[in-house]
Amino acid sequence: MFENLTNKFETIFANLKKAPSLNVNQVDDGLREIRKALLEADVALPVAKKLIEEIRPKVVGKEIIRSTTPGQMIVKLVHDELVKFLGDGKADLNLKAVPPVSLMLVGLQGSGKTTTAAKISKFLEKNNKSKILMVSLDVYRPAAQEQLKVLGETNGIQTLPIVEGQHPLDIAKRAINAAKLNSSDVIIFDTAGRTQIDVSMMQEIKDIKSIINPTETILVADSLTGQIAVEVAKKFNEAVAISGIILTRVDGDGRGGAAISMKHATSVPIKFIGVGEKVDNFEVFHPDRIANRILGMGDIVSLVEKASETIDQENLKETEERLRKGSFSLEDYLSQLRQMKKMGGMEGVMSLMPGVAKIKKQMDSSGIDESIIKTNEAVILSMTKEERQNPKIINGSRKKRIAGGSGSDVATINKLIKQFRIMSDMMKKAAKGDPKAGLPPEIFNQLK
Repeated sequence: MFENLTNKFETIFANLKKAPSLNVNQVDDGLREIRKALLEADVALPVAKKLIEEIRPKVVGKEIIRSTTPGQMIVKLVHDELVKFLGDGKADLNLKAVPPVSLMLVGLQGSGKTTTAAKISKFLEKNNKSKILMVSLDVYRPAAQEQLKVLGETNGIQTLPIVEGQHPLDIAKRAINAAKLNSSDVIIFDTAGRTQIDVSMMQEIKDIKSIINPTETILVADSLTGQIAVEVAKKFNEAVAISGIILTRVDGDGRGGAAISMKHATSVPIKFIGVGEKVDNFEVFHPDRIANRILGMGDIVSLVEKASETIDQENLKETEERLRKGSFSLEDYLSQLRQMKKMGGMEGVMSLMPGVAKIKKQMDSSGIDESIIKTNEAVILSMTKEERQNPKIINGSRKKRIAGGSGSDVATINKLIKQFRIMSDMMKKAAKGDPKAGLPPEIFNQLK
């Protein structure tokens, strides 16, 4: 997410931070590079221009160029302005109405509305303890209603039964009655999309809106379409007054231009981002955290939240106890690998770490990628219980047997054992209260 922009910003800021002092020309050169990076990341030209216009007088006007850490001060100013452009704070869903509350999803075909309907449903079930009814109003795309039904069945979410040949307005009326009978708290309406915005599409959405009276009309937009997504948001906002935006496929968007441009271009908040295909790959949009990620500062708060949601606390306590006794085993290492998988894999975790571009380069140069988790898991599962508890007994013949059982080779076994020893040493030091053992100082300081 935002890899290209983050890489460029990290390079620009590294150069600015090297200088003990900065003159106006150096500042202008730096701002020019920032503007260029924004445009290359698909940020709309008026937005990039406005951002630089907001930053420059604050950089020059506050004598920051003569401060002891001018580069750091510029980073702070860019961060603050980015947050303003992305939105001053997270925007919660408006559920303040007599149940059942209606939420309407709109957008172009292929933007991910149907999957997003399931994601919002699971989010509200988990965080608001709400009872949800999902409703498909798409009678045009083949099997669109069936797709929502399958998503509902797979994830345990109630959907409105399909009645063939029924008009969207009639489906909407039937849904409201069904939700009242079932005591549903929220109805999520998945409206039909088109390959392009047309008059009939907008009129249908207006008619549906007048019937269901939604507290939220949310545009679902594909972030990969960049500036096209921004133009789509403008048109939908003009036609049906959207109240929020959900950006999908953000995990595949290395540029990030849509996220930066949308709030400023429409004055409508981004409420959530989709970061994967699974129903739980869904995050609340926090402008300050996103700004941190874009500038390579990491997102430790989200990392801690993700860890608290996925880590088995009972298992964690048992592991800590064994660490204190100095008995961290390959069983424990396997458990750590599986926890990392739950948190979105190595890439998911690293994307939230400070200096992500630097970490990624180090991983690439070391030949470390996502497949290492699967490989190491297969190797450990090919070991006997005794070998997992006491890796020191793994000799040459045992390594050959393990390699054969896991479909790897002896070199891979040696590499895993070396990684385990390094991690084991770090974990044991951390368990004894050494703050620098397992975490970089900047992360430890934020977690204290």
